[in-house]
Amino acid sequence: MTTDPWGRVDDDGTVYVRTGDGERVVGSWQAGAPEEALAFYRNKYDALVTQVELLEKRLRSTDLSASTAMSAIEKLRESVTDANAVGDLESLLGRLDRLTERAQERKVEQKQAQEQARGQAREVKERIVAEAERVATETTHWKSGGERMLQLIEEWKKAPRADRPTEQALWKRMSAARNSFSKRRKAYFANLDQQREGVRVEKERIVAEAEALSGSTDWGPTARAYRDLMQRWKASGRADRASEDKLWARFKAAQDTFFDARNATFAERDAELRVNAEAKEKILEQAREEIPAISDPRRARARLRDFQEAWEEAGELPRDTRDRLEGAFRQIEDGVRKAEEAEWERTNPEARARAKDTVDQLSTAIQGLEAKLEKARAAGDDRRIKEHEAALEARRSWLAEAERALNEMS
Repeated sequence: MTTDPWGRVDDDGTVYVRTGDGERVVGSWQAGAPEEALAFYRNKYDALVTQVELLEKRLRSTDLSASTAMSAIEKLRESVTDANAVGDLESLLGRLDRLTERAQERKVEQKQAQEQARGQAREVKERIVAEAERVATETTHWKSGGERMLQLIEEWKKAPRADRPTEQALWKRMSAARNSFSKRRKAYFANLDQQREGVRVEKERIVAEAEALSGSTDWGPTARAYRDLMQRWKASGRADRASEDKLWARFKAAQDTFFDARNATFAERDAELRVNAEAKEKILEQAREEIPAISDPRRARARLRDFQEAWEEAGELPRDTRDRLEGAFRQIEDGVRKAEEAEWERTNPEARARAKDTVDQLSTAIQGLEAKLEKARAAGDDRRIKEHEAALEARRSWLAEAERALNEMS
């Protein structure tokens, strides 16, 4: 009989393995030496050891899932338990027990990691949904809002998955936000189309009125009517682009027809009025030369009336010279009016009385200050002397101005 620490070969060729429960037959060896039989069954044991070591290494150094590890352990346990091999099978089973414990720990760790990942995924998708709901309820920039909604859908697809109930609830909100945005956008454009149709109808009326006025020769009222129509056009808003362009072309054509005709008429009239402008140029030149030379405001007013009568008789001015000549003539009229006002102020008894009263008050004040100055000098009070001298200098200057004004009124 040939023996080994973990097994033996009987004389009849039966191969045994020793276990904690006693010996167990693992095979029969009829050909060759008993040592060869033990070597063969030890090799089978070594193969099992290699499998256990590989599983230990995978569980230690890779992210092997706990369920996969448990399945592999159970298969190896079955293989070791019923193994037709010679070796320390009990120690292998002990190593598998320790692997089972590590796999259980891995299961807890993976569950925690999974819960954490799902929590993070839930936070990410809740943020996506919250922004989608904000876009759905607040955005009025429809193009950028639609683009952002599509981006959020893509972010949702790329985001990690949470647990199934959370996924379903969040997706329901996401879908509702997208549908709400689409409904708001459709309602806006439907209302916009309705508004633009109302604008188109209003501008049709404006254009019809403009076209009806295009042949008018009532220049002033019609020009004002066109200004009013333009204000209504601007205030009415915008129709759709095609209608807007066509209606504006019609409006502008009607307006141009009227104003071209008016300008042509005014140009012809202005040509006829050139002779009036030449006459008024001469009147203006003569008035500028004579009136400033008249010192008596009454005589200046009388001469101005002559020029005013001649000015009116000369007739209407052409538009291109009207403002310049009328403005220049008004300056002459203003000069005469100001001279009359100055003369009235100069000869006004009340003003003269006020000027006389001012001279008297200043003279009295000066006399009082001179007396105070003499007292200060007698007392040798330098500070008072300086104060009274400064006050006297100021009041003597005021008195000279007041006397000059009074003399001009006398």
